[in-house]
Amino acid sequence: MSTVIQLALAVGEPAAGPAEGPAPVSLADAVAVAAAAEEAAVAAIRLLDGVAAGHVLDPTVVGAYLAGRHDRVGYVAEVPTTHNAPYNAARRVLSLDRATGGRAGVALRAGDGDEVSQATAPDPGAADPVRRWAEYAQVLTRLWESFPRAALIGDQEAGVVVDDALIRAIDHEGAFYRVAGPLDGPSSAQGRPVVVADLADFGGPLGVTAVARSADVVVVDRERAAGADAALTEALRRAGRSRKEVALLGRVEVAPDDVASSPAAAALRDGLRAWAGEHRLDGFELAPTGGADAVIAALRALPPRLTDAAGPPSPAARPLTLRAALGLPELSAVAA
Repeated sequence: MSTVIQLALAVGEPAAGPAEGPAPVSLADAVAVAAAAEEAAVAAIRLLDGVAAGHVLDPTVVGAYLAGRHDRVGYVAEVPTTHNAPYNAARRVLSLDRATGGRAGVALRAGDGDEVSQATAPDPGAADPVRRWAEYAQVLTRLWESFPRAALIGDQEAGVVVDDALIRAIDHEGAFYRVAGPLDGPSSAQGRPVVVADLADFGGPLGVTAVARSADVVVVDRERAAGADAALTEALRRAGRSRKEVALLGRVEVAPDDVASSPAAAALRDGLRAWAGEHRLDGFELAPTGGADAVIAALRALPPRLTDAAGPPSPAARPLTLRAALGLPELSAVAA
């Protein structure tokens, strides 16, 4: 499998003073970044929900806007559990997934709850963000499966729009959420949106166990990369899943100086390949620092040579869904 590349991008307004991490780019500059990502055959652009270096726009809105201009790259909207009810988040992300023809996903961030769900929470005292993330992700995936594409009949002569028998409520009641469902629209071309998890959100070995049931992509930083593959493989086995069902990506910040010259970029590429080989990473999440020019410079210097020595594939040869672009098993239809 080719090395998977995901780009972390904040779209909004930069802070007035200096700050650490990726800086937001304007919406106009984001269009240019998406074009460069598309040209470099990047699998997905992860649209950040918040950064220290400024204010960001709603990732689902930005994803829809960019997808209307550059539709051969995936869009992963970052959504924290804080202030986001799972039913509303499921609808927003699935709408983006359908609009992009199956090229969308959600990077679910662990946090607190929301005012709507808290009012009906089965256990109002539950507060563990790890358990909350696991339950929230389970609710998302079940909601995305509640209205299969096969339920759309569209038989004008018989006057049948949908097969109601295939649309099912999820009737979920856990510690944090009580959600009946189903959703009011069908699943997408890739079965359901991709779920991305960050092990940095969990701060301990329980993180791998928590994400094993629902995550399609797991992102680790350098501090957590050692042993992540083995731990993830075992956690997936216990959850009844295979390691092939999940992409493990290493997150790396890319400073402008890292790609300022051909020797510097080559050294970074060699280092990333060695890191991936040592820890059995399936690819990388690139987080360039600096403005739009720095992001585009990183895209031109790294992804084509990391993924394929012959360069990026032609548009016609690229995978049709985000799930396929990530090298994950295709869910062509949600089981009825």
